Amino acid sequence: MSDLPEFGRFFLPGPTEVLPEVLQAQVQPMIGHRGKGMEEMLAALQPGLKAIFGTERPVYISSSSSTGLMEGAVRNGALERVLALVNGAFAERFHHIARSTGLATEALAVEWGEVNTPAQLAEALRSGDFDAVTVVHSETSTGVLNPIAELAAAAHAAGDVVLLVDSVSGAAGTALRTDEWALDFVLTGSQKALALPPGLALGVANERILARAARRPDRGVYFDFLEFEKNVGKHQTPNTPAISLLYALEAQLRRFADEGLPNRWARHTAMAQTVYRWVEHMRVRGVELSILAPEGFRTPTVTCIRLPEPLTGPDVNRAMKERGYTIATGYGKLKEHFIRIGHMGDHTVAETERLLGVLEDVLRQ
Repeated sequence: MSDLPEFGRFFLPGPTEVLPEVLQAQVQPMIGHRGKGMEEMLAALQPGLKAIFGTERPVYISSSSSTGLMEGAVRNGALERVLALVNGAFAERFHHIARSTGLATEALAVEWGEVNTPAQLAEALRSGDFDAVTVVHSETSTGVLNPIAELAAAAHAAGDVVLLVDSVSGAAGTALRTDEWALDFVLTGSQKALALPPGLALGVANERILARAARRPDRGVYFDFLEFEKNVGKHQTPNTPAISLLYALEAQLRRFADEGLPNRWARHTAMAQTVYRWVEHMRVRGVELSILAPEGFRTPTVTCIRLPEPLTGPDVNRAMKERGYTIATGYGKLKEHFIRIGHMGDHTVAETERLLGVLEDVLRQ
């Protein structure tokens, strides 16, 4: 592994930089995916995964991207009408997925960078006969952290309505309390704050979702939650798993236990606050940067920063690459006028400060 580039220079908001020792963990022999060794490994993974999700329910492990479990959430958890809360690109993706399943779907949209509020949700549920709501916890395209606990309360107050949550860039980077917040289904991906290679999706379904799934004969095969539930009880997966990625997950969960999950959340918050202070530092010195997400609703895993003219996201991104650092442009329609810094996974405050020092030089050119 000595030929790997120096760790601490790759701040893309997914996939996240992976530590060499976690990458190395994948270089282990294949084992039978229905054998005792696999069952022992899957059983050993559950306590760490349950802690990340804040749940006593079993955590499903899917060898897929997070999009797979987003589709599974709709196919298993929605019955007739879906309300999609949209405030960014990945919330729009959830909306598109719901429509693609053939269910009647409406979007409750706000401007990118704004927050989906419980009051707006409650009003929409009063005026429409919806049985499921999709929402993104941490919107990677804008850096907004939605108030998931309050949104869940608003959804459940409306009656037989389930909340389907994408926490792809939230889980492991900020508090996620699936049981306490009564989240009906929540999912994440391996390539964000978990700081693993892409290719695993993880999710938790409560009994309401399983009851819904039993009513849907068209829920599909690969993401059938009843099959996930049956297999997880036997410490198995419904389909052949990505064994090498499970080795990496096993190694990473040991590191999580050593650091302590609250400490991991605190480190993400400290990195985010370092970025916020730097933006203010730059403004004081005449570089008119601004953070898209409003104060109080910013995810600690990624910050989306508006650039002053004539700077552009692609130009700044290229200049950073020339200096050996990777960040991201704005996503989709935000590409030209924004940059995004992914401060998540195993990065540190010191690494973030070094990145910002280089970025300051670039912006002052």
